[in-house]
Amino acid sequence: VQLQASGGGLVQAGGSLRLSCAASGFTFSSYAMGWFRQAPGKEREFVAAINWDGGSTAYADSLKGRFTISRDNAKNTLYLQMNSLNPEDTAVYYCAQRRGGFLRQSSSRLAEYAYWGQGTQVTVSS
Repeated sequence: VQLQASGGGLVQAGGSLRLSCAASGFTFSSYAMGWFRQAPGKEREFVAAINWDGGSTAYADSLKGRFTISRDNAKNTLYLQMNSLNPEDTAVYYCAQRRGGFLRQSSSRLAEYAYWGQGTQVTVSS
């Protein structure tokens, strides 16, 4: 299993970024996927998750309305559209493969995810 996150960078507050996660080594369309982030000195936290066909999504309450998770199973790629970014969104963003195709109440938990990408840095300047 390989997960390659990309699309991070430096952006001004109020700006947007779209992250991508290219998946390989497994049947991408069979698994739910998630995005997490980790800011310096903080624990890794849940951002968003999507089920196997994109029909169901979940978000951290604080990010609803600004971030959108999506997937393209034909391209084996997961996306995270991030709008109205602020300096508190500065973090390394990770994509991860969930253990199974469906979302559960527990889908925000790190332990629910079997494989992780290397992360992409997002820095939001004020």
